[in-house]
Amino acid sequence: MSATPGAPDPSGSGGGAVRPGVAVVFATVGDVALLIFGLGMTSLITDESVIATPGLGQSPGAVAVTASVGAFALSLFTVVRRRDPSFVSALWVGLATALAYLAALWVTVLLVGAGLGTATAVSARVATTGFGAVVVGAALVSGWAGIALVRTRSARPRWSWEEEDDA
Repeated sequence: MSATPGAPDPSGSGGGAVRPGVAVVFATVGDVALLIFGLGMTSLITDESVIATPGLGQSPGAVAVTASVGAFALSLFTVVRRRDPSFVSALWVGLATALAYLAALWVTVLLVGAGLGTATAVSARVATTGFGAVVVGAALVSGWAGIALVRTRSARPRWSWEEEDDA
């Protein structure tokens, strides 16, 4: 179904007006922006660092964000390449993104030399505070937006005098 009756589908994919790959790129950029903004604002409001354990450096956070963005893009692509993807799938995108963030954080804290207990405590703290909610929330919002880009079958706005009269 296209935006204008009889007009060809601009995406050529049978879906909405935006190709799945393009929708994933836009949604991923949105996820990164919301994630960085959300983590920064949560840190500012709570006056706490995302990773409060001293001596770990910045690599655990950077690797966790990178892994979550990769998981977001991959999971969203598997959703939007289907015909008429469900908005409920955004929940799975959010879950995959959060799990990738926490797993990468845990592994990276271990790799920088902290013990198993420290890695578990850091990951559990992030998962159970507002920081974890930000990771999930950014992925949910961005995933929903990516799905909407593919599902929406709208055209550009048109003034009434732009309509062609075939009469």
